[in-house]
Amino acid sequence: MSKSADLTKTVGSSRAAVPGTTRVTFSIDRARRIALAAQGFHRPRPIATPTMRHVQGVIDKIGLLQIDSVNVLSRSHYLPLFSRLGDYDRGILDRAATAPRRRLVEYWAHEASLIPPETYRLLYWRMHAWRETAWGRMRGDSPEWEALLEDVYAAVRDTGPVTASRLNTRLDHGVPEDAGDNWGWNWSQVKTALEALFWSGRIGSAGRTAQFERRYELTERILPPEVAAAEPPARPDAIRQLTLIAARALGIASPRCLSDYFRMPVKDTKTAIEELVTSGELLPAAVPSWSNDLYLHVDAARPRRVRARALLSPFDSLVFERRRTEDLFDFRYRIEIYTPKHQRRYGYYVLPFLLGERIVARLDIKADRRAGSLLVRSAHPEPCAPADTAAELADELTLMAGWLGLAGVRVESDGPLAREIAARL
Repeated sequence: MSKSADLTKTVGSSRAAVPGTTRVTFSIDRARRIALAAQGFHRPRPIATPTMRHVQGVIDKIGLLQIDSVNVLSRSHYLPLFSRLGDYDRGILDRAATAPRRRLVEYWAHEASLIPPETYRLLYWRMHAWRETAWGRMRGDSPEWEALLEDVYAAVRDTGPVTASRLNTRLDHGVPEDAGDNWGWNWSQVKTALEALFWSGRIGSAGRTAQFERRYELTERILPPEVAAAEPPARPDAIRQLTLIAARALGIASPRCLSDYFRMPVKDTKTAIEELVTSGELLPAAVPSWSNDLYLHVDAARPRRVRARALLSPFDSLVFERRRTEDLFDFRYRIEIYTPKHQRRYGYYVLPFLLGERIVARLDIKADRRAGSLLVRSAHPEPCAPADTAAELADELTLMAGWLGLAGVRVESDGPLAREIAARL
């Protein structure tokens, strides 16, 4: 069985656990270490050049890689692996998501995400209820809409893998917007139908183009044959297994955080939690300064110390649940891409900087590909930032610049932290 398959099976605990309601209590510092370890930050980056085995190890830990189209620095799904592995070859992840026998497929998990094929099976309940869970025009039920869905499905069957823009030129339904592009949410009828079929699981993604367009293909041509042929699990079983994957990835978490990891209904997640507590796979826990309603994965590592150093994508699974980030790290984080420039507090594409066990700074950075440099547009320390923050940031930025194929780092920001980073560089 593959490592990714291990993500989805219910396994017995290696530690004795007596089901019940007694909660084990942790300090916030220890809870933070548990959370960091669950996300793979308690291990040093590999000394040797990272391989597919290292990439698979990260995926096995965190369960998904969230996708986002913004490319001001790097596509978001590449960044969590850099944060944990350092200078790795992004082609490894591309191969994992596009090779004939894929280790990763795309679906709506926590937003659009890359997930193991076995995890894809656990989301069939969402696909079956797509008319209730999708949004906007995708939920249409007119005869004309049904006919368009079938025509688009047939076109993908006959043409795939195919992008929406290419399919637009092949299908004519007399809809004026079909002649336009598909920028942002400005979807044509054909693109909307493709997304409805994608949401319902009838078609999937064979990867993305250089312009980040999905290449749509029939699902059975994407999934490994044994996964495609397997019977889908019942909804309660699937949600229980997804809850366990989330618990393993988070280490310690509230029901809200566990449900958010795969965007599951909170009520269903709470039922799954009760069953996992009864089976001994989750332990009730409490952190006085955070919450008395937490759950610990029974096999969660509990390191005495974490020595992490990482710039984090805004969509990294360590921080994508913003309230949890604030509770755990005392770090209020909001992405300001859609905030008007004059109203931004920290910048356009701001990455938290994890050092040791705390988030100690945030930087607005950009890959200035034309100039061949990694541009630091702002740098803001947190009150907890230690004296060596600038030196560590300079090293991490230099490492990131090399990973991105840029010649160096340029600081255009002012302020004490920015000046010190520049001096270190």
